[in-house]
Amino acid sequence: MQKESTGAKEKAGQKVRKKLLNNLGLKLVSVFLAVVIWFAVVMISNPKDSVTFSGINVNLVNTDLLDSEGKLYEVQDNSDKVRVTVEAPRKVINQLRSSDIIAEADVSRLTEVNTIAINCSLLNNAVEISSITSNPDVVRLKVEDKASKWVNVKRNTVGEVAEGYMVYGSVSDQTRMEISGPESVISQVDHAGLEMDVTGATDNVSGNVEIRFYNSDGNLIDDTDIVKNADNMHMEVTVYAIKEVPIEVQTTGTPAEGYLATGTLECEPSTVVLAGTASALADVNKISAVIDITGESEDEERTINLRSYLDSSIRFADSNFNGRANVKVHIEPSVERTLTIPGRNVSVQNLPEGFELEFGEGQLTYRLRISGLNNAVTAVEQSTVQGRLDISAWMQEQNMSELREGTYDIPVVFELPGNVTIENGISAKVTISRENEEDEE
Repeated sequence: MQKESTGAKEKAGQKVRKKLLNNLGLKLVSVFLAVVIWFAVVMISNPKDSVTFSGINVNLVNTDLLDSEGKLYEVQDNSDKVRVTVEAPRKVINQLRSSDIIAEADVSRLTEVNTIAINCSLLNNAVEISSITSNPDVVRLKVEDKASKWVNVKRNTVGEVAEGYMVYGSVSDQTRMEISGPESVISQVDHAGLEMDVTGATDNVSGNVEIRFYNSDGNLIDDTDIVKNADNMHMEVTVYAIKEVPIEVQTTGTPAEGYLATGTLECEPSTVVLAGTASALADVNKISAVIDITGESEDEERTINLRSYLDSSIRFADSNFNGRANVKVHIEPSVERTLTIPGRNVSVQNLPEGFELEFGEGQLTYRLRISGLNNAVTAVEQSTVQGRLDISAWMQEQNMSELREGTYDIPVVFELPGNVTIENGISAKVTISRENEEDEE
């Protein structure tokens, strides 16, 4: 009985195995298809997808670490603007916006080659995504030491003022200013520059002017990275009228005995250009100076301060001119010469009607002693020197209302150049008488 029961069980097991193994390949295929169909259903209901957002700004954090070390940074090649790709279920992808993306680069993770890995995430951490990446995946920086220095402020004008005017000078709010920035930039800066257009100006010009920076060769420097306390500075340009006037020098006093001033003066410069308001220059046509030559016996050289002859509101157009003129007064010894003037060269003038005049005997010539500068004295030709007896003038000197007969010594007036002096007085002995009536008939 027991053997029969055991045999029955074996037969039953064989039948089960036979059923299971029957069409095994078909059954496996069915299972595979079921899995594929399930996966397809899942994918169709919420499949995975990806999206790329361009122009995402990377936020640099912990930048104060560089500032505390006295360093400045500059992002290279716009590497702080990236494309971010997000992979997630389509339902998530369809709802994403660029504003949902966060891209950060932590300066504390700066590498030796000055790059920082970019970490991307979503604003809402609860949103499930498969992946999020950026391209590029690092921010590249240029890091260098921070520098600062004081530079001079130089002023310049462009354009031409109106004719008859000049730019006399300029002023600005500051003559020096402090700047800071990357050492490579600051080291190039030689000075700050201001430019004011004065085209056609006849009066002062002022305004706020943009500050620019230049190297030692005068070339403009890009000031994007330069930190300054202002972008503009007030500048004022002084515009003056100009006028060229001569320097006239006169002498006063008398040289030493036996010496004379030649009348020749040398002045260097002989003219100067003045600058000032048009009204201040209107009445200035020359600069007149006076030199005292009292007691001088040789050429006198003086330096005169022209400023002392000008109003305080008037300037010299040339800023390099010291306002002084060198003057030389020529002084020479006086010479004497005796001239022999023939009596026929002396004429009678203004003899009252009814009188006649006769010269005394022995007055065939007159000896006239003259003095003066050598060239003036030697230039006198004695044969041409004329003398005259002016009876009317002599009568006035003698308080004589009516001419009376008699013998008189009347001064002879000789005509000589003004730069020649007569040293001796000469009188002519004459006899004045009434004309005879017979002679009148």
